[in-house]
Amino acid sequence: MLKDIVEATALEGCHVRLRFEGGVVGELDLSAVIKFEGVFAPLKNLDRFRELGVHPDLGTIYWPNGADLDPTVLYARVTGRPIPTYEIKAGSH
Repeated sequence: MLKDIVEATALEGCHVRLRFEGGVVGELDLSAVIKFEGVFAPLKNLDRFRELGVHPDLGTIYWPNGADLDPTVLYARVTGRPIPTYEIKAGSH
C-alpha cells in the first residue's frame, strides 16, 4: 500500500522526520539508506542535504538536483513493515 509523504523536516546530520498520509510519523537516518554516489553525491554536503522537500506529484522527498527516494521504502523503514512485493498474474498486462 503506497503512502505518500506529506511533510519532511531535515534534522541533525542526515536524519529526517517524515509524516505520511494517514498520520504515520517517524525519523530516519538517511545515511543508512543513501549511497552518496551519482545523483546523491552532492548530498554529502549537509547544506545541500537540508534542501530536501516534498514533491507534490511524487509524494516523496526530493532535492533540487533531481534526487528522490521511493516512499514505499521510506514507509517500510519508518513502520518496520516489510517492503511490499507485487506479482504480475498471467494474462494481466
